[in-house]
Amino acid sequence: MRTMKRILQQDESTQQAWLTEANQAMQEVTAEERVQQALSHFPVNAVVSSSFGAQAAVMLHLLSRQREDIPVILLDTGYLFAETYRFADELQQRLQLNLKVYRAPLSAAWQEARWGQLWTEKEGLQRYNQLNKVEPMQRALKELNAGTWFSGLRRQQSRTRQQIPFAERHTNVIKVHPIADWSDRDIYNYLERHQLPYHPLWHKGYVSIGDTHSTQRLDPGMNPEDTRFNGMGRECGLHT
Repeated sequence: MRTMKRILQQDESTQQAWLTEANQAMQEVTAEERVQQALSHFPVNAVVSSSFGAQAAVMLHLLSRQREDIPVILLDTGYLFAETYRFADELQQRLQLNLKVYRAPLSAAWQEARWGQLWTEKEGLQRYNQLNKVEPMQRALKELNAGTWFSGLRRQQSRTRQQIPFAERHTNVIKVHPIADWSDRDIYNYLERHQLPYHPLWHKGYVSIGDTHSTQRLDPGMNPEDTRFNGMGRECGLHT
């Protein structure tokens, strides 16, 4: 794979040719090797985002083993489960994470005082996500001068993610999905092999974990995609 630290400064056709080559190279190697390739050949100042959700320990372990000081971006909406905050504390201590917490400029309580519970209808949910997830993430990438953004998205997670490549251009960064082709079984095997935990709520039937007001347990007859955002969508805007 060609080293292209300045790929973001190249013209669109050059970028696309390089991304095609990078994806082909990543197709043939392990997730650990994909991380190594990206850290070695992709734009500098790599970061990894994590919601500290159900299977978050996989990506955090993969990245921190190869770059101990990589910034780990957590978006704190003010509505995370208590278990999520404690899980973040646990993994930060266990893996010695370089945690960077970002929040909306306006607190959750102040947002509710002004606009009520935005997440209860679709248009309001989009505004809520923009305020509490998209804008803070954009600010984090800018302040950390990120060139490469690692994410734990997987094709098996939902219909909207079935075509996720290993590497793509996302606004002003190269975004990398080292475990894009992993199955749920792959996740389980990795956690078992390295004695890493699932999120505590996983064992109570929660398969995708975000805010308290927009996360449901997977009950019989439900589709996993229906457990988030009250059935109004699967993506919050961070990855689209």
